[in-house]
Amino acid sequence: MVFDHVGYRTYKKHDNEFFYTPNKVWITDSEKHPFKVEWLRYAEDTPVLEPVKSQPHVGYRVDSLETAMKGLDLLLGPMVIDEHKRVAFCRCSDGAIVELMEIRQ
Repeated sequence: MVFDHVGYRTYKKHDNEFFYTPNKVWITDSEKHPFKVEWLRYAEDTPVLEPVKSQPHVGYRVDSLETAMKGLDLLLGPMVIDEHKRVAFCRCSDGAIVELMEIRQ
């Protein structure tokens, strides 16, 4: 696994957000933040449930989503973000929320 970003919920609009329609959430690009922060602003009618919506998460790039998810509690996904990225949100046994991302070339 390789660290990619940390994600936080926000209620404030940020520059350069994009809207991810399936989850009804505006997301910033962590690559453009000096400390790899991703801001998530959910629409009122988002289908994303707790604790993914309310707790911070740490994002990791993985070689295989299925392998990385083993032993974790799947909370959301796996889902295809675009032709290069599949992600899943999981809960570790200690309650930490992680986003696992499989990047295809």
